[in-house]
Amino acid sequence: MPSRDATTHWTGGLQKGKGEVTFDSSNLGTYEVSFPTRAGDPDGQTSPEELIAAAHSSCLAMNLSGVLESQKLEAEYIDVSAEVTLGPADGGGFEISGIAITLRAKLDGVTADQFADLAKTAEQTCPVSKALSGTTITLDAALA
Repeated sequence: MPSRDATTHWTGGLQKGKGEVTFDSSNLGTYEVSFPTRAGDPDGQTSPEELIAAAHSSCLAMNLSGVLESQKLEAEYIDVSAEVTLGPADGGGFEISGIAITLRAKLDGVTADQFADLAKTAEQTCPVSKALSGTTITLDAALA
């Protein structure tokens, strides 16, 4: 499997500095980041937390489709949102204090309990969930 890469160029200090994140592998673009917009109003800029949310939601959607396929099931659609929260860390600094996943799918032929089990399996086997295992991840999964 290939690796993917991104680069950040930062200038200045934490409070007044700024950076640009470039998606090198995909050439998707370059996006501005700064600490004031990370900790407050995004003002059109992204943040590490938003990038993690994007990675987590897209990975989990793909992984759930694979879990369903292994059971000979296919959802009409899967919607996954991830809310990544930045908070103060014990001992100073900051940490990702939690990730709240909301997953909805249109899927015929399974009960709500069966779907909850399939979604839990997908979350537990999702590569991004595994990478973030040091963080509290909550899952709210339901059929649409």
